[in-house]
Amino acid sequence: MAKDELQVLSALDVAKTQWYHFTAIIIAGMGFFTDAYDLFCISLVTKLLGRIYYYKPGSSSPGSLPPNVVAAVNGVAFLGTLTGQLFFGWLGDKLGRKRVYGITLMLMVICSLASGLSFGRSPDSVMATLCFFRFWLGFGIGGDYPLSATIMSEYANKKTRGAFIAAVFAMQGFGILAGGMVAIIVSGAFKANFPSPPFEKNPIRSTVPEADYIWRIILMFGALPALLTYYWRMKMPETARYTALVAKDAKQAAADMSKVLQVDLEEQQRQQEKPKEKKGSDFGLFSTQFLRKHGLHLLGTASTWFLLDIAFYSQNLFQKDIFTAIGWIPKAKTMNAIEEVYRIARAQTLIALCSTVPGYWFTVALIDKMGRFRIQLMGFIFMTLFMFALAIPYHHWTLPHNRIGFVVMYSLTFFFSNFGPNATTFVVPAEIFPARLRSTCHGISAASGKAGAMVGAFGFLYAAEGIGVQRSLIILGVVSLLGTFFTFLVPESKGKSLEEMSGEAEQDDGNQTQTSHEIRMA
Repeated sequence: MAKDELQVLSALDVAKTQWYHFTAIIIAGMGFFTDAYDLFCISLVTKLLGRIYYYKPGSSSPGSLPPNVVAAVNGVAFLGTLTGQLFFGWLGDKLGRKRVYGITLMLMVICSLASGLSFGRSPDSVMATLCFFRFWLGFGIGGDYPLSATIMSEYANKKTRGAFIAAVFAMQGFGILAGGMVAIIVSGAFKANFPSPPFEKNPIRSTVPEADYIWRIILMFGALPALLTYYWRMKMPETARYTALVAKDAKQAAADMSKVLQVDLEEQQRQQEKPKEKKGSDFGLFSTQFLRKHGLHLLGTASTWFLLDIAFYSQNLFQKDIFTAIGWIPKAKTMNAIEEVYRIARAQTLIALCSTVPGYWFTVALIDKMGRFRIQLMGFIFMTLFMFALAIPYHHWTLPHNRIGFVVMYSLTFFFSNFGPNATTFVVPAEIFPARLRSTCHGISAASGKAGAMVGAFGFLYAAEGIGVQRSLIILGVVSLLGTFFTFLVPESKGKSLEEMSGEAEQDDGNQTQTSHEIRMA
């Protein structure tokens, strides 16, 4: 690394926490707010979609989405996200983080709005439209993972970098919470204005025609927070680390950072002919040098994220089915369509408020004190313990007087996934790889996670029907246990600069120019 590059990046590492750091958290975090809102709010309305479009006249139970349709609605968004993570992760390293950052946000806005539209009134046309736009919504969401994580890691100082990246990801918790609250407000308003009898009293009138607006409003609302931050996202400069290390323009990197982070870099250059970089310092993703230096690290970040998301998305997407199985949500036929949406939203909001959101912010508060490794290891261990504690005496938890205990235990699995691997698997890949491959490697790790989410979504759907909830929970416990073992492949990055972790700092010897900088923090 050339001396002028090193000086610019050292200034960022020791810069005091400033207002722009918090602005960047909000700008980057709104993408994750929208991500969580859009990916999880669909679980709030799937039962309503079943009642509206798949009720068979004369049936003794409300309509429900066929398993293949449920799999498609959930799966296309995950497939789109996986594809977007790989594509935009690669593009972010090729073109720069800023140049592709706005594209992902506009995709989210447009496709969130379009998800609430339908080209036709038949069940097939409604579901086809929903699946089409949810794929492209996922594509945009996928791009936000590597870009937001990389941008935040490259803006942050090394003392609080973990907290800043985790805070961006913690906006997911507010997105999940907002999805539940919007569903409660919308369904509550429709319930008050369009009263209807329970299904068991009048199957036809239990689903009023106006209920078709509820799911559309809930899905389309996800466009609003992303749209509000588009202008500020476009105003963000390229990160100094990309400009200095990849674009090789340390002077422009210094100028950009001086504007937003109030870091004054006065250059007194006595620059002679710049030596060529050490041969082999620009190794690529598929080189033996990368495999030797970072191969196990990439295996560690990808495998732990894969295993985590099997458990995490299984729990989130199908918690309504678990709550129904233990009797916490009444049987569908005892409610009308709008009441069912309201009850499911209330249950998921309670879980988010009591466990999901606090778990994220415990990580933000403690990640730079405890370290990434200890938090991730602890999270996987406790997830394993609570999964087995729910699964082994499962019959005990289904008894009416034990249901509150089940909800508490179930909430704790969410708490320790978020105060644990759900946050750290996002943070670490943004810290340990070289700048020219950072976005790509984060995208690969995140895509592995989404592959796990697809396994969890489809696997739990069929497993819960085929082998039952108890055995499904045991499988999730085993998956969490595997995550514990693979965590040992992930290095600790607490308190170290990005260049130390990636090995780029080692390239300084023999690559320096005779350039000096006087650095003053404004």
